[in-house]
Formats: sequence, C-alpha cells, structure tokens
Amino acid sequence: MIMRAKLFAALIGLLAGVPAVAQDKPNLKAEPKKTDPPIVVPIEILPSRHFVVQVMLDGKGPYRFILDTGAPLTIMNSKTAKDAGLTKKGGGGGGGLLGMLGGGVNQVEVPTMEIGSVKADKTPAMVMDHPTVQAISDAFKKDHGPVEGLIGFPFFARYSMTVDYQKKELTFTPNGYKPGDYMQDMMAGIMNLEERNKPRVVKPAGVWGLELAKDKDDDKDGVTVKAVFADGPAAKAGVKAGDRLLTVDGRWTDSVGDAAVATSLVKAGKAVPVVVQRDGKEVTLTVTPAVGR
Repeated sequence: MIMRAKLFAALIGLLAGVPAVAQDKPNLKAEPKKTDPPIVVPIEILPSRHFVVQVMLDGKGPYRFILDTGAPLTIMNSKTAKDAGLTKKGGGGGGGLLGMLGGGVNQVEVPTMEIGSVKADKTPAMVMDHPTVQAISDAFKKDHGPVEGLIGFPFFARYSMTVDYQKKELTFTPNGYKPGDYMQDMMAGIMNLEERNKPRVVKPAGVWGLELAKDKDDDKDGVTVKAVFADGPAAKAGVKAGDRLLTVDGRWTDSVGDAAVATSLVKAGKAVPVVVQRDGKEVTLTVTPAVGR
C-alpha cells in the first residue's frame, strides 16, 4: 500500500493536460571559473522531508522557501511578493498560462534571488497562493515557521548541489548553465492546446494512449483513467478505463497536471512502473511509451 499524507502531494499540480515542453539547451557561455569555490548554506529539513532555505528577494527578507529539485517553476505567495516589492496592487493573471490559471496569479522577474551567498539574477517566478504550499506551511508553522514559497528549476539549475543531511547543509557549485524561461515555454505549449473544456489526451515526450480526468471536488489520490486507446502502450500494459492512476515511475499523479509532468519525464521506449488502483487494490503495471509520430 502506498503510504503518504495527502498534505504532501506534488507541489506542481498547476496545469491541467499541459503537454511536456522540451528543455532548452544549456547555455555554457558563462563557464564558471575554476577558482570559484563551492558555497555552503544551512538548510532546515521539515518532517515532510522538504528542504527549507532562507531566501532574499531583491534585498528583502529573509523568507522561508522550500527548495524542490523536481519543480519546474519558482513560486511565492502574494503576501511575500508584495512585501518584497515585486508586484503592484491590481496585478492579474494576463493571458497564456496565467490566464488559464485564473485571477490572483502573476508572473514576475526577481531582480536578485539569494540563498546565503548564492545569488541568481533575473529569475522568473510565479506569484500565487498555491494550496499545497499553504497546507505545508499551516502544518509546520507552529514548530518551524511559515513556508512562503518554493524554489524550482530557474534558480537551482545554475548549480550542482550536494546535501549533507547530518550537518543540514547544502553545497552549491556553479556549473555554468543558464536556464531559459521555463514558464514562457509552458505558455507556448498551452497556446497550442484545444479549447480548455474539451477532454485531452496526455501526449508528452512519448505516446501513452491515455485519457485522464479529475473532477473539481475529487480529493482522492490519483486521477481517473477515462479512456485507454486500443493497441496503445497503456492498453498493452494492461491499464483499463476506470483505473485510478496513482504514480508513474515513482512520481505522484494527483492531478492531470501532475500526470502530464510525470509522463513527460519518461523517455519514449523506456519501460517504467505504473501503479493504478483497481477494485480497491493497488496494481503495478509496466508501461513502455511509444515514440510519437
């Protein structure tokens, strides 16, 4: 049985049916100097096993952010963004990804983001009061303090990182990589989708042959397999319509957006374990996504 609290669901369940976007190629123009020393910063490890670091935003703070190496975006709540002077009253969602997510969401560029002496300039971030981040904050605020945001790929991709769990330290080593704007890439992907209310087939890097759905008031683990395409990879593996998809290659799929991200990280032709719930029991299947045409 998969054991976990619903409180710690995947943090980036932001998008519904968003196709995967290819990562930009590394920009190695700014190679780190060989003399650049590693930078060590303290971390706090929550009971949920999330890493929490002290973050300065454009000289303001510090704020307590989770550092999540599986997150493609950097997120901060609206109160923190306002306190750091990164948003103006009345800022809205706009079009593309932000319009899809609705009001109260705003994309900003953080002039400087610092964790100790680790510094990144012009980091894109999303301002939103994400319910899972807030739930984690509420759960541990009394003993550990609030959680005000989440640091993702646009920041940490610039460094190689090593964790010392005993000392509770994180070592950053510059790697010369300058990530692009992942958020803009996702916006471009959304623009190519059909109308939002139409059912969509998850079509990430490999073809799976699945149609997934989840109702607004559905708070159970996983997503429902609405349809399985005949002779597709999922059908050949034994996935059935009506199954509850719980994980893909060890990654949680608590929303259609989670499932899109999880499947996008699996290369076509690679066999991976997929856990579904069927008739009240968990069943592990092996799916090999096909190469898209």
